[in-house]
Amino acid sequence: MPRALNIPAQASSPDAIAVELVEFGANGPSEGDVTIEVRAAGVNPSDAKAMLGIMPSAVFPRTPGRDFAGVVVDGPREVIGLEVWGTGGDVGISRNGSHAERLILPRAAIVAKPANLSMLEAGTVGVPFLTAYEGLRRAGYPGPQSTVAVFGASGKVGQAVVQLAARARARVFAVDRRAGAPRGHASTPVRHVDASREKPSDAIRAETGGKGASIVFNTVGSPWFAEANAALAKRGTQVFISTLERSVPFDIFAFYRGMHTYAGVDSLAMSASDCAPIFEALRPGFEDGSLRPFEVAPDARFALEDANRAYRAVLAGAGGRMAFVPGGPR
Repeated sequence: MPRALNIPAQASSPDAIAVELVEFGANGPSEGDVTIEVRAAGVNPSDAKAMLGIMPSAVFPRTPGRDFAGVVVDGPREVIGLEVWGTGGDVGISRNGSHAERLILPRAAIVAKPANLSMLEAGTVGVPFLTAYEGLRRAGYPGPQSTVAVFGASGKVGQAVVQLAARARARVFAVDRRAGAPRGHASTPVRHVDASREKPSDAIRAETGGKGASIVFNTVGSPWFAEANAALAKRGTQVFISTLERSVPFDIFAFYRGMHTYAGVDSLAMSASDCAPIFEALRPGFEDGSLRPFEVAPDARFALEDANRAYRAVLAGAGGRMAFVPGGPR
């Protein structure tokens, strides 16, 4: 019998997370659903945070896990045997998720994975690339005439934004204040701005003839809010996906004189079916090599039996990408 992880109730602290390994299949698929044999599933901070009651839409009990890659084993005849990948804000939050040996999703959520990616690679693209793509889309998506500044560029979403903007042939500034921060892959040259040594807005404006960035993707929120605004070109857009402080000083005069736009992205509001077209759009980049998945170190690949250790590690700030690999590496 296939197995699945189960979080029976909200945990009071990371140390109190106690996920059970149970039999899968208490609830059968509805008409039109597909069943996926999960081969790899990323472990995101949101997967673990949802166990602590931080995500208001999270239900209990449930199987966690948003990202997935696997093979369709039941459903409409035309998709049986299809290798698929994806993610969803509902998956593992308001419905049973991918940290299991089986996953049931609507047919509309099913997208063929890039043939050149392994299951492990495809199963860990999920949330970071979804968030990056949707943020850029909300900002009008960059092109060769665009300048994109990524604040917090060493994080997984930041690295994904850099990759997508570089693939679009935009001019890219990758900003981070951590010495030796990971830079990741980019298919075109990227200007890395070490914020511990230079003021990002000054560097960006100096190197764009005073114009600034047409898109500023702020992955951190409040700590970079004012500096990101200072780097923003006229008619530019700042994208937000997270924050530390909920309130920030807001200069209305500078906002309307700059004709600026703010765009917020909450990937939890996007169902797996909503995400499917984005994964279709991402596939060509991974197939031609201009986009690359994140490396998952051997010691960051977990069996389902090691779930509690994996969740606590991601909550403790483990820097690398992590994944469950039911049945062993593929």
